[in-house]
Amino acid sequence: MLNVAVVYYSSTGNVHRLADAAAVSAGKTGAEVRLRRVAEVFPQSQVAGNEAWAAHLDASREVPLAALDDLEWADAILFGTPTRFGLPAAQLKQFLDTTVGLSLQGKLVNKVVSSFTSSAAGHSGQESTILALNNTYYHWGAIIVPTGAVDPVLSAPGNGNPYGVSSVSGNRPGNVSEENLAAMEFHARRVAGIASALKRGFQAG
Repeated sequence: MLNVAVVYYSSTGNVHRLADAAAVSAGKTGAEVRLRRVAEVFPQSQVAGNEAWAAHLDASREVPLAALDDLEWADAILFGTPTRFGLPAAQLKQFLDTTVGLSLQGKLVNKVVSSFTSSAAGHSGQESTILALNNTYYHWGAIIVPTGAVDPVLSAPGNGNPYGVSSVSGNRPGNVSEENLAAMEFHARRVAGIASALKRGFQAG
């Protein structure tokens, strides 16, 4: 069986909705799926100052926190993050920084990985956020699977780019369109399909 981990950070719920859609879609392929959020690293006082941020953190407490074991377990991993000045959110970056030990042991080699993001406005760093995440995957020796630009679902406005699915929230919590969710479902199916084929190939070899 294929193991798929969906690991994400979401402050007000947009990336969470994309991550949940990815997990459901991967599960429909027959994979075993772990949906995991990374820990909040900002002070509670700062979180409490933003009503939407505090509300989402409270609402998502039942989602298990990501652990290094989830990465070692997974054959394929989808990482989700808001765009922050064209870069991944600090919360996800902090989690990725803890993977050094796994990486040095070669335990992340040949993992199939891909990324998705959400930003307040279009053309505000979605592509550079995904490309920045790719730098980590190169060091792992992982296999990056982009969305490409071949499926019609990706042509809908605001559905992202060939690097990975992205949505535009307009700074509204939970503002993810049905088109965005459909693109995310395609993204997860594509990652799971390639990971499954790769796993079969390694086992046969």
